[in-house]
Amino acid sequence: MQPLEGKVILITGSTRGIGEAIALKCARDGATLIITGKTTKPHPSLPGTIDTVAKAVEQAGGKALGLALDVRDEKQIQAVVDRVIDAFGKLDILVNNASAINLTPTQKTPMRRFDLMFDVNVRATFAMSQACLPHLVKSDNPHILTLSPPLNLSPKWFKDHLAYTMSKYGMSMCTLGLAAEYKEQGVAVNSLWPRTTIATMAIKVHFPSELIKRSRHPSIVADAAYAILTKEAKTNSGNFYFDENVLKEEGVMNFVDYAVDPSAELFPDLYVEDK
Repeated sequence: MQPLEGKVILITGSTRGIGEAIALKCARDGATLIITGKTTKPHPSLPGTIDTVAKAVEQAGGKALGLALDVRDEKQIQAVVDRVIDAFGKLDILVNNASAINLTPTQKTPMRRFDLMFDVNVRATFAMSQACLPHLVKSDNPHILTLSPPLNLSPKWFKDHLAYTMSKYGMSMCTLGLAAEYKEQGVAVNSLWPRTTIATMAIKVHFPSELIKRSRHPSIVADAAYAILTKEAKTNSGNFYFDENVLKEEGVMNFVDYAVDPSAELFPDLYVEDK
């Protein structure tokens, strides 16, 4: 296990939800978190800004730098990475959490939504990794962790939302390729995916309201991410992890506290084949 104290961690889409939960979990080790997102001012319907999360990170015991970032813009990406290096002199971990979702069949997918998903999911994962890798290779335990599913080519995962699945699998292909490309440099590149739906704004917006009760809190993904990011990078790369499996390997047996409603039957997330 490699503690995160003193590590510099950049998380995309970290103003709420899973990204925020990962930031707060890492902060308790004394890590330095780079909080990024487009929300710089309070939103009428969305919680969290880069500043509110940065403050929460510091209250949790970490250091924080909040930076506005639209991950679709490679110039902004490079500017953020340059700012991190100027401020801290290094970068140890990148978490590709930012994602766009639109679960529609082909004829009901406007090309602007198609482009958004490919820009935020595939392109941004590639671009963020590309910009960070020259600095990650200098770290003593470098990690890239991407929130994307295992590569399962069963047609059932494509037929109802082809564009979204292609975009999420594009993120996972980055994991597959970068893990092989940077194996000799010792950079761990892995993907993490929840076994059940997670109570985030995406679930609230895109699914019936009762699904929240059948979901788990973002903390389960954060705890799993922490377990992955504290592993030895050189010997733990190229994996497609499920949150629950990671925690079971860490000795966690009781998952009740992660449930929004412990009495409700959990709802499997997309791309999950079995319980």
